Amino acid sequence: MPPLAVEQPVGIIGAGSFGTAIANLLAYNVDVLLYSRQPELVDKINSEHRHLDVDLSKRVRATHEITEVCEQCTLIFPMVPSNNFRNMMRTFGPHLRPYHILIHGTKGFDAPELTANGTEKNKPLTREEVSTMSEVIRQESSVMRVGCLSGPNLASEIMAGQPTATVIGSHYKEVINLGNKVLSSEHFHVFGTHDLLGAELAGALKNIIAIGSGVLKGKGLGKNIQAMLITRGLTEMVYFGNAMGSSSSAFFGTAGIGDLVATATSKNSRNFTFGFRLGQGEAIEDIEATMPELAEGVRTLRIAVQLAKYYKLRVPITDMLYKIVFENFDIDRAIHFLITYPYDVDVDFI
Repeated sequence: MPPLAVEQPVGIIGAGSFGTAIANLLAYNVDVLLYSRQPELVDKINSEHRHLDVDLSKRVRATHEITEVCEQCTLIFPMVPSNNFRNMMRTFGPHLRPYHILIHGTKGFDAPELTANGTEKNKPLTREEVSTMSEVIRQESSVMRVGCLSGPNLASEIMAGQPTATVIGSHYKEVINLGNKVLSSEHFHVFGTHDLLGAELAGALKNIIAIGSGVLKGKGLGKNIQAMLITRGLTEMVYFGNAMGSSSSAFFGTAGIGDLVATATSKNSRNFTFGFRLGQGEAIEDIEATMPELAEGVRTLRIAVQLAKYYKLRVPITDMLYKIVFENFDIDRAIHFLITYPYDVDVDFI
């Protein structure tokens, strides 16, 4: 297939809230082929041009045919949750070729060694057992030109037509340029970075801090302690990033602190909402059963704690949140611990 032409559609895999929001953004510039596994949903979208209470552009057409997406689209945006990402890539992989370009929008990790019932291994996960989504793409297909779409991208605000910006991370300049070309509009500004790993880590790790921020809000606490948690949480994100091979600077731009502030302070954030409901005393099982989409930070939290053990990182916020979410640790005790924790210095990574 030749390089992306103006008349060629851009593909999106996943018709959730983020995939739908990006579909409408792309439609300012190109035709869009939106993939869903559900034939009835495809028919509904194509007949009504409406999905998730949002009017869709006439340039968006849905399909449940994998071959149609892979044969008609050179540029494809996978937008599926991290727990389904590898299976999705194994399904699409045989139909993808080296000429394809994939820019994913999934903010999480892949860790096949985590057992199905959620029980951690006796020994920590190693870095080799944890993959970013760009790594999964390369592992499961012949695609090499890969990028990630990082935040701040609250889907509800995008679908409401509110202005925002994003970061496309990729080792390839052509991927950044192409993503900029198809996404940029008066509503949406695109920045680029070649620190792909940093953009992916920032997007995944900030969801953990957003859960903690939501917990504080749910407990009725104010902005002072929320600011402390976000600031110290950013520090922990940098520790993870440095240990895993990204630069500190990756966490101080739009994809880092920008996405963190948006996600950790907005009721439109699934991770903040999960934490808020947890702080108000709801059971985790009830929260997960009644949320329409996955709060990625819950799964990322399990993986991050394992990685912290592997790298021997001191990350008290991450550790306390793990105890709250997975070990029913008392929230008030956890907050007291974090307030009295003996932080040595304010900033120690610049």
